[in-house]
Amino acid sequence: MATSSSSPSAESAWPLPAARPEEVGLSSERLARMRTALELEVAEQRIPGAVVAVARRGRLAVLEAVGKLDPAGSAPMQADAVFSIASMTKLMVSTAIMMLYEEGRLLLTDPAAKYLPELAEMKVAVTSPGGAMTLVAAERPFTIQDLLRHTSGLTYRDRGTSEAHKLYPGSSTTAAVRLTKAEFLGALAKVPLVYQPGTTWEYGFSTDVLGLVVEAVTGKSLGEALRERLWAPLGMRDAGFALSDAQQSRYARAFPNDVLTGQPIAIHHATGKSFKFESGGGGMVATAADYMRFLEMLRRGGELDGQRYLGRKTVDYMTADHLGSHVVNRITTMDAACVGYGFGLGVAVRMQTGVAGLHGSKGDYYWSGAYGTYFWVDPAEELCTVFMAAAPGQIRLRYRQLLRALVLQAITD
Repeated sequence: MATSSSSPSAESAWPLPAARPEEVGLSSERLARMRTALELEVAEQRIPGAVVAVARRGRLAVLEAVGKLDPAGSAPMQADAVFSIASMTKLMVSTAIMMLYEEGRLLLTDPAAKYLPELAEMKVAVTSPGGAMTLVAAERPFTIQDLLRHTSGLTYRDRGTSEAHKLYPGSSTTAAVRLTKAEFLGALAKVPLVYQPGTTWEYGFSTDVLGLVVEAVTGKSLGEALRERLWAPLGMRDAGFALSDAQQSRYARAFPNDVLTGQPIAIHHATGKSFKFESGGGGMVATAADYMRFLEMLRRGGELDGQRYLGRKTVDYMTADHLGSHVVNRITTMDAACVGYGFGLGVAVRMQTGVAGLHGSKGDYYWSGAYGTYFWVDPAEELCTVFMAAAPGQIRLRYRQLLRALVLQAITD
């Protein structure tokens, strides 16, 4: 089994100032359990390899790579490997929306149709016990806030088996490969919402729509807007919607078959296919270092290296629960272990230290990607963690719990 790691002495290669673990209240001895555990995951062929970054109090204590870059080759995983991050794209798009909100260019209570008029007349599906579908008028249009907190009523095709679900154009990446932006909006305008707006948390195309709102408001492509506002100023060198020729040798690949089901699997950027529009719901590539820069900016209340991206109160607002008692919370349909989490504007938010089936602190927030990537931020512990692996399928749920336990057990103060 191949392994590689980065040393704090190579500080110039790290996304944040380096620290020995003990300098930031972490135990080197206990952190070694993380490498041991991940090496076992690789040895037992549950993942080809992984990269983990852990920062505390603004300093990076861990940036390690284990396993292989490509299970079909011999090259070791490297700390600057490029991954398809799928739905971890969503928080960047949500952040861009909040930047526009701070500039007075949109309001969270604005109907999305104000910017995308194609979506003005969407209906809501009502499914009978026998499976028959009827359409009713929406009680109100879905808003920018609904899109940010996933209460728009939009879904993905694979989120259910009803007649309404069957009408949806796949997932974020499959839709972006198959349809142009105009075709996507036209297809979405024809599907029914599966819930009345503002009533129920449901995962789906909400953030893809937000990406199109960013384009409508800025007059730029989503990639151009994100590069101008986040990627370039934050120094996220490998962030983008397309895998460049130069990145191919650092791109992390998955096993050809799902390790649990044995079924063939494919990750978009490994297929060679191109997007017809840039998917705000799941289209990006990035490195662990890229994403760590972004997370540390949020953890610090919207500022990094002397540049402010968001106001502190805006970050507080984003990372507070926006479901309350009046919205049906279905987050456990994504991961049964996250019972007790609410949802903010782009992230799941922990409501109490206990209850959930994974370690954490009240107020921590996270999200993940369908291809195996994951992050969480624990403001109480001044902690950011990024986990990157090419591990699509349900096996990915394992690493959300595993990494939480391995990182948090190493805190010594």
